[in-house]
Amino acid sequence: MKQLDESLLAGLPPFSRLQRGEIREILDQATPKRVEAGTEVFHEGHDAERFYLLLDGYIRVVKVTPTGEQIIALHISPGQLFGIAPALSRDTYPATAISVVESIALSWPVRLWADFTARYQGFATESYKTLGERLGEMQSRITELATQAVEQRIATALLRLVNQSGRKTQQGIEIAFPITRLNISEMTGTTLHTVSRLLSAWERDGIVASRRKHIVITDPHRLMLLSTPES
Repeated sequence: MKQLDESLLAGLPPFSRLQRGEIREILDQATPKRVEAGTEVFHEGHDAERFYLLLDGYIRVVKVTPTGEQIIALHISPGQLFGIAPALSRDTYPATAISVVESIALSWPVRLWADFTARYQGFATESYKTLGERLGEMQSRITELATQAVEQRIATALLRLVNQSGRKTQQGIEIAFPITRLNISEMTGTTLHTVSRLLSAWERDGIVASRRKHIVITDPHRLMLLSTPES
C-alpha cells in the first residue's frame, strides 16, 4: 500500500487539531492492514499489541457473556479509532473486532499510545472524547435493555445504524453494511424468531424493506414512532 498523504487524515477526529507535520510523524509509524470481510482484527481477551484507525469499511465489536451468548456491542465507522485498550488501562482487548466488509485500517504498537497522547494534545483530547461517546452509547444500550419493550429496542437499534451509516436510495435509507436478523437479535438481546416476526410485520406495513443481509428503512418517521415509549 502506497504512503498515505497526511491530508487524508487531517479531517478525522484524532488528527483534526494537529499540524500536518505532526500527522506525518504519526503516519510514519503506522502499519496499513487490509482485512477481508468476516475476518477478526483481534480477539477478546488476547494481549492488546496494537491499536487501530479504520480508514475504510465497517468493524463490528462483539462480546461474549459468561453464559456463552454473543452480543454485538457497537459498530465502528471509517475515521474512528478502535482497539484502544490502553485508553481503558487494559493490557488485553475487551471485545472481539470483526470486519463487516473488506476494510482498511492503520495500526500502531500500543507502546506508542502513551507517547502520542503526551506529545500531541489534540490527539489525546479527541481520542478520549471518542472513548467517552462510546461509553455513553454503551450506557444507553444497557438502559434500553432494562427499560424498553422488544419492539422499541429493535426500532432504536435500526435507527442507530441508520444514523451511523445510512445512505439514501430510491426506496429509503439503507444501512450501508451487511446486517442480518441474527445480528439484530445480538444487538437487542432478543431472539431471532422475535426479530424475524417484527421485521416481517414492518415490511408488510411499508416501514422497512429487506433482502439478504441488507435493510432499507422506507418510512423513518414511523420507525421513530415505534422506538418511542407510549405516554
